[in-house]
Order: sequence, then C-alpha cells, then structure tokens
Amino acid sequence: QVQLVESGGGLVQAGGSLRLSCAASGRTFSMYAMGWFRQAPGKEREFVAANPLSLTTTYYADSVKGRFTISRDNANNTVYLQMNSLKPEDTAVYYCAANADYCSGYGCSLWDKYDYWGQGTQVTVSS
Repeated sequence: QVQLVESGGGLVQAGGSLRLSCAASGRTFSMYAMGWFRQAPGKEREFVAANPLSLTTTYYADSVKGRFTISRDNANNTVYLQMNSLKPEDTAVYYCAANADYCSGYGCSLWDKYDYWGQGTQVTVSS
C-alpha cells in the first residue's frame, strides 16, 4: 500500500511558477513509477508528466514540455512537479499517482495503469 499526499497548489498569475510536492508513505517508493495528472472542470483527466523508475528518465505531455519538470527524491519519498511559465489553461486539480509496474513511453501516460492516487491539489492560474 502507498499513500500519497500532494501539496503546493494555489493561485498564481499567468507567467508565474509553482512547485507541487507529493509525499509518499512506504519503504518501497523507489520501486514505483510516479506520475502527475490533472483534471480541469468539465474535462477528462489528462497526463502531465511521469518518472518511471530511473532518476533520469522523464516523460511529458506536449502541452507542458519545456515548462514543467518532474523530479523525485527517493531518500525522502517525494516526487515534485516544478511548473514554470504557467498559463490559464493549466488551471486544474493536480494529482500524483504511483504505478507498481514498470512503464515506459506512452504506457506511463495512461491513468488506469496507476495503482495509487493522492487527493489532489488545486492550481489556479489567473490571466
């Protein structure tokens, strides 16, 4: 079992930055692929970023590539999402998720591959 708790959301002006954190319980955090997803009102949940198991391999949705960075600190069981140059269309509830199975490429972007989810944190970007 893995419990995930997100933090760091808030209200920011367009062009600003936020860093989301996701703290995970459990001693096997390093064995989970970690992902960030988001869901805006009236829209489906969409993939944002993923870090499978390697500290260096990352995947991003095209809409956030070059602006967002996912990273993980296995020693502290935490995954981060640094969000820069935020746009109003980034407004959503952001969720972190853990995948007990290996994933790569497109497979890391499928929300139904993830086994555990946090409660979400609201990010609102004003224009």
